[in-house]
Amino acid sequence: MSEIIRTKTPLRLGLAGGGTDINLYCDKYVGSVLNATISLYVHCTLIARDDKRIVFESSDLDICCVYDSDIHLEYDGKIDIYKAIYNRLIKDYIKKPLSFSIYTYSDVPSGSGLGGSSTLVVGILGAFAEWLNIPLGEYEIAKLAYEIEREDLGIVGGAQDQYAATFGGFNFMEFYDNKRVVVNPLRIRNWIVAELEERIVLYFTNITREAKDVEEHKKGSLGNSNSLEAMHRIKKDSIEMKEALFKADFKHLGEILGRSWESKKELSNIVSNDELDRIYNLAINNGAYSGKTSGAGAGGFMFFLVDPIKKHKLIQKLNKEQGYVQEFHFIKDGLISWRV
Repeated sequence: MSEIIRTKTPLRLGLAGGGTDINLYCDKYVGSVLNATISLYVHCTLIARDDKRIVFESSDLDICCVYDSDIHLEYDGKIDIYKAIYNRLIKDYIKKPLSFSIYTYSDVPSGSGLGGSSTLVVGILGAFAEWLNIPLGEYEIAKLAYEIEREDLGIVGGAQDQYAATFGGFNFMEFYDNKRVVVNPLRIRNWIVAELEERIVLYFTNITREAKDVEEHKKGSLGNSNSLEAMHRIKKDSIEMKEALFKADFKHLGEILGRSWESKKELSNIVSNDELDRIYNLAINNGAYSGKTSGAGAGGFMFFLVDPIKKHKLIQKLNKEQGYVQEFHFIKDGLISWRV
C-alpha cells in the first residue's frame, strides 16, 4: 500500500500590526505583528506513487494537473505554488525526482484574508518533511515557506502568515532585517481568550481579492510620509493591543482596533471600498465597537468587536447581507502532520 501523509494547518486572524512584516518596512524600522490561529484549516494529503508521475489537485479551486516526474517542474501559470515547493525541496534537500500525488483544500475561499496561500505552502512543506524525514524545525519551515513565496515566485507580501501557520496560538512577532524573525508565544489566560471569542464576529464579505495586488499597491505608497507614519502607528498598535489583551482591557482593545483600521486605510486607497465601508458602518450601527479586515484588505474577512449581549443581533443583521458570519475558535496548535 502507498504511503499516505496528511497535514492540517491553521489559518490566522491578524489582530494588529499587519503590513509591518513586509521587508520594505521591517528591514529599516523593525516590524511587529500580533496574530492568533483559528479553527479553520488548509488540508493536505500526500500519497506516494511509483509510476514516475506527479499529480497536484486543488479540490476547492477545481484544478488538477499531472506531470512527468522530473528534477524541476516548469511554471505554466497553473498552481505554480505547488511546483515552487517541489522545486525548492528537490534543489535544497532531495536532489532527485519524486513521484507522488498531493490533494489540498481550504475551509475558506481563496483571497479571504486569513493567510491562506502561505498556510497552504506550510502545509505542503510539512507533508514533504514528514514523508521524506527532512528534519525541519518550526523556524526553518516558516522561513522556507516565506522564501518560496516571496523570492522563488516573487509574490509581494509579508512573513506573519508563514510563522503563524507553523507555530500556532497567540503570537507577538518581531520582524528584523535579513529575514530575521522572533516569535514570542503569548500565554493568554483561558478566560481572556474565551471572552475575546465571545466578543468577535467574523464576517466573510464575499469579496475575494489577490493579496499580492493590495500589498503591491501599499508598497508603492511607502515612500509617502503619510503612509510611513500610518505604518509606524500600526506597529505601535500591535504593542498596545498585546498589553490590552494581557490586562483584559477590552474597551481599549476595541479603540486600538478601530484606530488601526483608520491607519490601514491610509496606506492605500484600495484597502477599503464602498461595500466594506457600508458593512463596517452597518456593524457599528448594530452594536459593534470597531472592526477591520483581516489581511491585506480590499475584501475577504472582516472582524468586529461587539458586546456579547448584542452579538446575536449583529450576526442576524450581517447574515442578511451578501456575505456570511463564520463560526470559529482560537486554537493553540500550528501545523500538524501524520502518517496514515
